[in-house]
Amino acid sequence: MRYSFSEEWTEKARGLARQLQFDHIDLGRIACVQSTGTKTRRIIARIHTLGKVMQLGMAQKPFYVIELISERFGKMQPEEQTKTLIHELLHIPHSFGGGFRHHKPYVNNKTVEEAFRKLGI
Repeated sequence: MRYSFSEEWTEKARGLARQLQFDHIDLGRIACVQSTGTKTRRIIARIHTLGKVMQLGMAQKPFYVIELISERFGKMQPEEQTKTLIHELLHIPHSFGGGFRHHKPYVNNKTVEEAFRKLGI
């Protein structure tokens, strides 16, 4: 696997968080990376965080990284890419403490579609 920081997608994710008024997200503490060479077949993107133990040991605040699987994400239409970013942003809890929101009941197609409609695209 190879990873590269993506300024373009980081700015897009931050812009979406701003537009959708996800005010609990510290925009300076999220980033996007693109990965290539994965063997996974179903995953388009995933979100990672600096766990509590690492935060404490490194004296760091929480940080979230959205990994975009280039082989799949890059082939998607722009609308679907936006929905994928929204999906990953929805995993960030209101505490912004380094944990995740699970798919049920909050992160699902309904909440993604509702957020996407708010964008008016």
